[in-house]
Amino acid sequence: MRELVREIVHALEAGTPAELVAVTEASGSTPRGAGALMAVFPGGRALGTIGGGNVEYEAQRLAAELLESGGSALRHFRFVQGDAASLGMVCGGGVTLRFQYLPAGDANAVAVLRDLMEASGGNLDTWLVLNVQEETAAMGTADRNGPRHLETPPEDLFSLLRNKPALAGAWLAIPMVRAGRVYIFGGGHVSRALVPAIAAVGFRPVVYDDRPEFADPALFPRAEAVLSGDFTKISGQITLTADDYVVIMTRGHQADYEVLTGTLRSGVKYLGCIGSKKKLALCRERLLAAGFTAEEYAKVHAPIGLPIGAETPEEIAVSVTAELIAVRAGLPGT
Repeated sequence: MRELVREIVHALEAGTPAELVAVTEASGSTPRGAGALMAVFPGGRALGTIGGGNVEYEAQRLAAELLESGGSALRHFRFVQGDAASLGMVCGGGVTLRFQYLPAGDANAVAVLRDLMEASGGNLDTWLVLNVQEETAAMGTADRNGPRHLETPPEDLFSLLRNKPALAGAWLAIPMVRAGRVYIFGGGHVSRALVPAIAAVGFRPVVYDDRPEFADPALFPRAEAVLSGDFTKISGQITLTADDYVVIMTRGHQADYEVLTGTLRSGVKYLGCIGSKKKLALCRERLLAAGFTAEEYAKVHAPIGLPIGAETPEEIAVSVTAELIAVRAGLPGT
């Protein structure tokens, strides 16, 4: 999303228009749900995706036509095999797409998108708010404090500000910036594989290690920050919140125990610890002996990640990333 927003801003400021394509509604089985975004530029260049396949091909074709005429549109596509009016896909659902023309130099669009770019560097949930009616092109942003760049915001705005894209009447709210960071304790091989994996799906990784040579920003180019310090003094550099995630991947049992001691009662959204069942059992015993309760330890995702048989650092990174996505989405059992 960040790259998509940045590229649209650069195009508009350079004198190039763009067509913003958004999935406003999805029913049945579809490649992407509401809130998926794609931008199409003159010459056919596209960024982002609304699901691929025929629907994306047709959307890009229509977006190119609308770019030529400077138009916006609302279109519905069906995925029903054998239906002459459908795209011939077998998904069995349908999507409604909003095509919004963004003129070169559009001051409001640039202001909205720059607002999102600035918000991505902060720690506040932020939504892109779009009027999806064909005859209008209102767009703005919103957070829990209220709307921005909208002359007439939706009356039920705050009911739209959810964990997932929400549509009510003419308005669609898409979560673009999510509060909270993923604090990764330990800068080893698995952490080096995990940082780019979670950054690619919108998480904001921060790496912390007590060894300066492992807390080298050059090792983690996709990390928001890389910190070095004693594992027993985490609070001196980090203030954990209920929006944050903690991933413990230190070099050994003692360091794991130190980080768990400092984070177990932090109230973070997610707390996971890598390691064998034997190592984790030893950690649990020490924590219980230190005064922590079994209920508190039960909040720890251990072993970490979804059970996909991961072995290599890259496979473990996929497993952990999948679990973080599930927690962020609020899936039952996570």
